[in-house]
Amino acid sequence: MPRTKGDHEARRRDVSEAVWRVLAAQGFGGLTLRAVATELGATTGLLTHYFPAKRDLVAHALDLLDQRTAARPRRAAGTGLAAVRAALLDILPLTAEATASNRIWVSSWDTALADPALSGEYALKYGRSRDKLRELVAAAQELGELPPGDPARIAAGAQSFVLGLVVQALFAPEAFPPPRQTELLDDYLAALVHPWPESR
Repeated sequence: MPRTKGDHEARRRDVSEAVWRVLAAQGFGGLTLRAVATELGATTGLLTHYFPAKRDLVAHALDLLDQRTAARPRRAAGTGLAAVRAALLDILPLTAEATASNRIWVSSWDTALADPALSGEYALKYGRSRDKLRELVAAAQELGELPPGDPARIAAGAQSFVLGLVVQALFAPEAFPPPRQTELLDDYLAALVHPWPESR
């Protein structure tokens, strides 16, 4: 009996779920056709129908990560500084789901750095994130909730801060539990609102 399009789509979803489970458990370092086949309870031959080469598997994994990150619920926030704070909180590993996604993102950096095409994609991805953050910063400045200054520079600093905090929290979760992460972010934002006076 021939397979229907619905069968094919269902199988592709199963494969995607298996890829995600391998990523969550082993990171990109453990992402192989054999590992996904074992997770799926299938043969590597079946998987080569979907991923002829390791590069195809990695590309699919990165697409999955993008989709899951984009679909993650976002904090409700109005405008101004509250919106900046919400956007930064959404990056941090404050929930089990966000922790899993961040573990996968961080584990993917080595793979991306080794591949010039992926490195370019990542640079664009982080650039788009900074652009969105820059717009939120500029809106907060217009409302008088952040002092004047180059919003692009402030956004770059904020992104760098939270990405650094992500790494700290992943490697030392006991030292950086969610309340501590939130506290550190609020300290950072408070310093933006009330910066140190320039030394004369």
